Amino acid sequence: MVAFNKYTPVIGLEVHAQLSTLSKIFAADSAMFGEEPNTNVSVITLAHPGTLPKLNKMTVEFAIKMGIACNSEISRWQIFDRKNYFYPDLPKGYQITQDKTPICKGGYVTIKTSSGEKLNIVLNRIHLEEDAGKSIHLENEVDTLIDLNRAGVALIEIVTEPVIHTSEDASAFLAEVRKLVRYLDICDGNMEEGSMRCDANVSVKLKDAKELGKKVEVKNMNSMRNVQRAIDREIARQIELIENGEAVISETRTFDANTGLTHSMRTKEELNDYRYFPDPDLSPLQISDAWLTSIKSEMPALPNERVDRYVNEFGLSEYDALVLTDTKEIAIYFEEVCLHTKNYKAASNWIMGPVKSYLNDHLIEVSQFSLKPEDIAAVIHLIDEGKMNFSIASKQLFPALLNNTHVKVVELAKQLNLIQDSDVDSLLPLVNQVLNEFPQKVEEYKKGKKALISLFMGEVMKRSKGKADPKVINELLQKKLH
Repeated sequence: MVAFNKYTPVIGLEVHAQLSTLSKIFAADSAMFGEEPNTNVSVITLAHPGTLPKLNKMTVEFAIKMGIACNSEISRWQIFDRKNYFYPDLPKGYQITQDKTPICKGGYVTIKTSSGEKLNIVLNRIHLEEDAGKSIHLENEVDTLIDLNRAGVALIEIVTEPVIHTSEDASAFLAEVRKLVRYLDICDGNMEEGSMRCDANVSVKLKDAKELGKKVEVKNMNSMRNVQRAIDREIARQIELIENGEAVISETRTFDANTGLTHSMRTKEELNDYRYFPDPDLSPLQISDAWLTSIKSEMPALPNERVDRYVNEFGLSEYDALVLTDTKEIAIYFEEVCLHTKNYKAASNWIMGPVKSYLNDHLIEVSQFSLKPEDIAAVIHLIDEGKMNFSIASKQLFPALLNNTHVKVVELAKQLNLIQDSDVDSLLPLVNQVLNEFPQKVEEYKKGKKALISLFMGEVMKRSKGKADPKVINELLQKKLH
């Protein structure tokens, strides 16, 4: 452990997000996930002689939206390049990408560190490119199967500078990127299905060293948890090598989630191995002022903007605001509840409490939730008017509403006899009954044990079957006891 403290890990991430377009980036083939292998493939995807690629306009707009969300500079003039390498799942023998002219340059993504501080993770670029196919290695099989359905699917690659120093910050960055692509509706962010993938470039250096250590790229991480595990393991592996007097080799390694170990795949290619050159079949891409303005006008409110609004306009805590903005759908539902009530804190409590619990228990999204935002607001209104307390509303009215969505909230509350009793004439006998049953506690209260008021309150509530208005009971008790 002492040896570990001598070193600073240096991490850069490359995040591939598969864009949610119906067709591929340079061909009309379907980009649908889960189809039969090798069915979404055309002669254009395979680069047969005489075929020409054509750029999918929507992929450009999606990439620009991500650049705007990441505070990047949008390149107004771009070319596409061929990146040459030979893998079985790369049918053309090259990948069309952007080398010298990425669509988005620089920028940053703000994360919250484990200590609660905000940190800007600086980006090098975001560029457009096409995906390769998929190699399938079945256990105990000597052959590798190839599925080319994914070949040519549109990707953006988000590349950070080597400015991350912990696996926790790397995971937080990945979580923030996933949140952004989902808010923008440009990618579903599903790492298990491969629509968002992350490669980590990891090196270590002595704390006072100016020069970075040898970089190792780690691949095959299908969850944020595994990204953390793989980075931690690679940091430990490199430090052990250096401490034992061995050299760290610049290579590509794969992560085995079952063992928690990384294994060598191949030595790292140098840039000149790819022999980049401009693709002769694709014209330069120019982004006009009008086009960029149009894309900016379509931008939704992003998570950080919503957090600021919830804190400054709605008076919520930052914690509440972060929970409510975790997904765009929950944020929209919350805002729609707030159109029908000004009790924003109550709206927050209901969504973070009963609503989210129900969604989690039933494994559904808020889009599948049966109660309308105005129903939640109506329940809040009943509580604010003193006609019901939160306990009865959440434990009795809320489940009943879920089974009777066609009935109005107030009508159902009345049918179930849940409206609180605020009538002094009907509550006073209950108060008198309780005080007469506990004469000793009354004497103790009068001698200074003021906490006993909660005992009296509880007894009255019990006798009223939870329907008594706590505010009225408290006033009656105070009057009788004093």
